[in-house]
Amino acid sequence: MTAGTFELSPGYRISRVIRGGWQLAGGHGAIDRGQAVRDLLAAFDAGISTYDCADIYTGVEELIGEARMTLARERGSEVGAQVKVHTKLVPDLDKLATINRDYIRSIVEQSLRRLKTERLDLVQFHWWDYAFPGYVDAMHWLKEMQDEGKVRNLGTTNFDVPKLTEIIASGISLASQQLQYSVLDQRPSHGLAELAAEKNFSLLCYGSVAGGFLSDRWLGQPEPDMPLENRSLVKYKLIIDDFGGWDLYQELLRALRSVADRHEADIATIASAWVLRQPQVAAVIVGARNQAHALANARIMEIDLSDTDMAAIDDVISRSTGPLGDVYTLERDRTGRHGSIMHYNLNDGRT
Repeated sequence: MTAGTFELSPGYRISRVIRGGWQLAGGHGAIDRGQAVRDLLAAFDAGISTYDCADIYTGVEELIGEARMTLARERGSEVGAQVKVHTKLVPDLDKLATINRDYIRSIVEQSLRRLKTERLDLVQFHWWDYAFPGYVDAMHWLKEMQDEGKVRNLGTTNFDVPKLTEIIASGISLASQQLQYSVLDQRPSHGLAELAAEKNFSLLCYGSVAGGFLSDRWLGQPEPDMPLENRSLVKYKLIIDDFGGWDLYQELLRALRSVADRHEADIATIASAWVLRQPQVAAVIVGARNQAHALANARIMEIDLSDTDMAAIDDVISRSTGPLGDVYTLERDRTGRHGSIMHYNLNDGRT
């Protein structure tokens, strides 16, 4: 492994910072497609050569496909081939009882068209409700497409330890699992990272800056009133509450700021660099609203946290009270604080 890249599977290397795509789906305002493509290319030039998207991120697969084609046209096919694109397959909750091979195949084929490619680099599969048992079958239908050469790597999104163990025991070889991991959310360390080491798959981590809460903007600020301005902030404010509340969170920000001072960096960069130091973590997935953010995100790969730095951060973490449990367990409870704010049917009822 070099400082800025990671071999996720044999011969398949990704950047350790992945450009997230959800912010390009329009949920935070209108998207200028031309500017979005230029911003994606700026991330590539900064050393972020891997992009994350999903079938449910409206218009994002098309944007990334356009960016990759633009790069190949302007700089040559070999340069274009350096771009790695990770997408997701997220069946609607309402469809889980009737998922079949044709449904899985239709979404993969759609992603291939949108991304303008003959093979998807990584498909990350998500399943909303374990009461429906079709997730193992779905993974094997994806494996059929992998065997056909339409998918290079298989991954999962937010599965817990028992279900990942079941999937792997059925004969599926995973390259990765995408999940939430941050200085505020230690759930991946509750057995899943150990399973990843045992079964030889890696972790791709979102939420490393907690929707912006892990930034200098919030240092020294009073606790905000609910509801917050968007669903992402509501989601991560709940994580702060579980972590131990606003005072402990502010103590964590102060520790991160102290480390950041030693590295001439900002809090968000240090928070993401901490995640990269965790066992089995291959990369962090970060959003960027403009080219300046892309350059700042690339700095994450340059930060070398010392044992002293890690100890200062971990001292605060050691006093946290949560979140408790396995990966995504809180979010799967659709009547609970975390699950009730989720959106579960985003594929427009595709059959």
